[in-house]
Amino acid sequence: MKKLILVAVLAAMLSGLLAVQQSRREIVIASPSPADDAKPNSDKVPDAYAIAGKFDRVLVLRFKFDTDLLAGIEKMVKQEKIRNAVILAAIGSVRGYQVHQVSNRTFPSKNMYVKDPTAPADLISMNGYIIDGAVHAHITLANPEKAFGGHLEPGTSVFTFAAVTIGVFDSTVDLGRVDDKTYR
Repeated sequence: MKKLILVAVLAAMLSGLLAVQQSRREIVIASPSPADDAKPNSDKVPDAYAIAGKFDRVLVLRFKFDTDLLAGIEKMVKQEKIRNAVILAAIGSVRGYQVHQVSNRTFPSKNMYVKDPTAPADLISMNGYIIDGAVHAHITLANPEKAFGGHLEPGTSVFTFAAVTIGVFDSTVDLGRVDDKTYR
């Protein structure tokens, strides 16, 4: 009887381990030139600055079941000819996700990629920018245990639906340096 219980416990533990799909990998994100990572802040770069502009239009993008969320946004950015914009909001749910977060405090920066293709979650929020046609989106997801998030990565698959609101700037706005880590 003890052997049967031990086998049952081991089988349950093994099936639990097999069900875990989350993976993590850390990647160093070095600047194009190693000297850029070592350079100090420049007095020529302001500590803070403002970019003024007006919205040309506001779009609500809707994505259906099993759409890759990042690929869908990128497709709509190209289709709608969006150059510079701000991601204002998002709602919905996902079937699985991949995000990354910064994982150190010194240059070169490192990113921790977290992927779980079988973990459903509510899409609580999204913000970020479209900079010269490139999507830089951050998402917040939640499950019954926690809220979590990071940079949106490929592999985040829509469940029920996702709706993303984007404010598209007029052609006078240039966001070219907003996410440039070497502009310091």
